[in-house]
Amino acid sequence: MQLSTYLIFDGNCREAFEFYQCCFDAKLEAVSTYAEMPASEGMEIPEEASNLVMHARLRIGDQLLMASDNAPFCPAPYEGIKGASISVGVDSVHDAERLFNALADNGTVQMPLEETFWAHRFGMLVDRFGVAWMINYDKEEQTAA
Repeated sequence: MQLSTYLIFDGNCREAFEFYQCCFDAKLEAVSTYAEMPASEGMEIPEEASNLVMHARLRIGDQLLMASDNAPFCPAPYEGIKGASISVGVDSVHDAERLFNALADNGTVQMPLEETFWAHRFGMLVDRFGVAWMINYDKEEQTAA
C-alpha cells in the first residue's frame, strides 16, 4: 500500500506543479487537461475550463504528489486547501534551509525554520498557492545515519 497526497487547486495547478518541480528537483511525470478527457466520459467541459488540469503527477524521489484543478463541473465552490500540511523529512540542514526558503518565496512563514528539541531544523509555512508545508530534519535521522 502506498499513501499519496492529492491536492486540489483553483485554476493554478500547472503553475504550482512547475514551481514544486523546481523546489524539489523533481520530475513532472504527467499533466492532463480537462480538454484531453475522453468524450465518452459524458461530462460537458466549459470552453473556459478546457485548459485546467484534470490530473498532474510529480515524482519526488520515490514518492508521488498528485493534484488537479477544481473540477469545472463540480457544483461546490472552491474553498482552498484546509486542515492539512504536507510534512517533508530531509537529510541535512542544507536541504531543510534550501527547501524551506524555496517554498516560502511569496508565501507565509508560520513558524521560522529553526532548531527544536526534536529536530536540527523544523519550520512551517503556507506557500504562494495556499499549500501548508512542514519541513523537518530530525535529530534521530542524523544519529541513525
